[in-house]
Amino acid sequence: MSSVLVFADSKNNKITKASLETVAYGSKIANDNGGSCTVVTYGDIPEAELKTLGAYGAKEVVVARSASNDSQVLSKLTADVVSEKGSDVIVFSQDFTGKAVAPRVSAKLNAGLVSGVIDYPNTSEGFTVKKNAFSGKAFAYASIKTDKKVISIVPNSIGITKGEGEASVSDFQGTLATAGVTVKESKVKGGEGILLDEAELVVSAGRGLKGPENWGMIEELASEMGAATACSRPVSDIGWRPHHEHVGQTGIAIRPNLYIAVGISGAIQHLAGVNASKTIVVINTDPEAPFFKAADYGIVGDAFEVVPKLIEAYKNFKQANN
Repeated sequence: MSSVLVFADSKNNKITKASLETVAYGSKIANDNGGSCTVVTYGDIPEAELKTLGAYGAKEVVVARSASNDSQVLSKLTADVVSEKGSDVIVFSQDFTGKAVAPRVSAKLNAGLVSGVIDYPNTSEGFTVKKNAFSGKAFAYASIKTDKKVISIVPNSIGITKGEGEASVSDFQGTLATAGVTVKESKVKGGEGILLDEAELVVSAGRGLKGPENWGMIEELASEMGAATACSRPVSDIGWRPHHEHVGQTGIAIRPNLYIAVGISGAIQHLAGVNASKTIVVINTDPEAPFFKAADYGIVGDAFEVVPKLIEAYKNFKQANN
């Protein structure tokens, strides 16, 4: 293996948290197989920040400062850097941008693609990766046999490993593609401006809150915890919360360290988007709610009594530990 190329997404001229995880992942693959890790990114990111990617294992960073976030532009940028560096493995995060760019890069390079990867590849006999299957209810092992291999990893599935060191930084010297469409992207944010698909803590609620006017306590709990807010599909469908907060099979799939579900019954479609959470806490008045079967901790009680007590307890905890 000669090298690994990692695509790092940027938002507001800053490398995203999910991309830091991807850089650490790609650099470990390179180190384990005697190669090197190069990062390609875009935007007017300060050079000092780009150099810090060396602490996550990158040897070199190639940045296209004038590139837009159009998937056609970014796919050509990535493919061109792959050709220049002779990279064998190309790694993306399975986030909004990665889902749009990785398949295009795969097609340009005539490379095999596996998305939804949740572990490091086994290279003892070929190149095999573990991924989610059947909406997270099972695992599959996929082997990529093409010379070049494209994979995308699920955010929060690997973890970020940071060490020391600086990466060298160079500007992309090729010709960028012209955007085929004008792209305007919006990202989900909750408590303290945390992106939902990158959040380690998520507080979510459903129809058990009885109306949008009661969401203040969910937002307050999320703010106290430094968590993102989310909701079930029925809540977004009836307009209580915006659609971009909807988590589930037809919404955003997340893998936080802690997922608190308030007033959500736990239909299979919702579970498909959250069952990879490290710890699930369910609050519901119905002891027979399906969600309790998937929960690590459950509270049978009225959300309007339980959530305020959680907020008070968390405030006391922070005060005692500051």
